[in-house]
Amino acid sequence: MGLSAIGLLPQAAHACATCGCTLSTDAATGYSAASGWRINIDYTFINQDQLRTGSSRATPQQVVNRPSDPSLGGGEIEKDTINRYINVSATYRFNADWGVTFLVPYVMRDHETYGTQLAPYTPSETAPDQISGAHVSGIGDAKILASYQGFLPTHNLGVQFGVKLPTGNYGGQAEDGNLVGHPVTFNTGPNLGQSLDTSLQAGTGSTDLIVGGYYFQPVSQNFDAFVNGQFQAAVKENLDTPGADYRPGNLATVSFGVRYEAHANWVPQLQINWLHKMADQGFLADRPDTEGTVAYLSPGISGSLSKNLQVYAFVQVPIYSHLQGYQLFPGWTGTVGVSMKL
Repeated sequence: MGLSAIGLLPQAAHACATCGCTLSTDAATGYSAASGWRINIDYTFINQDQLRTGSSRATPQQVVNRPSDPSLGGGEIEKDTINRYINVSATYRFNADWGVTFLVPYVMRDHETYGTQLAPYTPSETAPDQISGAHVSGIGDAKILASYQGFLPTHNLGVQFGVKLPTGNYGGQAEDGNLVGHPVTFNTGPNLGQSLDTSLQAGTGSTDLIVGGYYFQPVSQNFDAFVNGQFQAAVKENLDTPGADYRPGNLATVSFGVRYEAHANWVPQLQINWLHKMADQGFLADRPDTEGTVAYLSPGISGSLSKNLQVYAFVQVPIYSHLQGYQLFPGWTGTVGVSMKL
């Protein structure tokens, strides 16, 4: 599922500011300008079980006694968020220059929180009976991306442009207390019946434009290198009523890495993935806690099971984070996938 084969596959959208998968799956199985269809399916697991602020761990006492929004008089103590994503994409390359990719994610998310607590913090606020839970399961926001790589005779420099559509369920609890959209609500705990955070729903309710670029090049007999970048910004929000509005923050990603090509069937590789997300906006946004910058080191391997069938697996380990406010963050993420040319 290379850049040329699927047109720089877009990153999946995840909860919180910068805690999602940033893996460049487009580079996982190499680059090809071959025309025709290619199908890709990948599965990503992300366990956000670390409460962090800035570049360090945070405690419930900090969240409540030193809130990111002092006007609230306290803060929300989140416990964990377990994310599972199945991304299905289909790419058609018209020729060596042009291609288009359709991607649909399926989101499975379990979120637990102790809720918003007022200062001063007491240990009873993180007792088991204070935990509220919610489960999200459904189609997320689909993406359509076109790619063009006819700038050079080698077809190794390209650009992409596309759109993210509001196909996933979205919504939240408006200023008047009513639910807007079709949000998932908490099904256990003290928050039973209340809306899950808008940023944790399967979709954002926004139409986003996506632009990007990529370049790949052999650097020696056995090594190939690549670099790519992508920018995504919402241009239309379905949640646009005062007191019930939401706009996801702009998102920028950059990835670069190398592939060891000495063996035809098994290709070890290493990526570095960087992501920056601006804060969400609107009444339904958790503005103080949805901005940040992270970087991951991502070792992996891809293998060819046949001429047209490839598999790959990666682990991402965070090497840098600077998060605004208090956010749940993963200690690692994992992705496995299969790519088939039809």
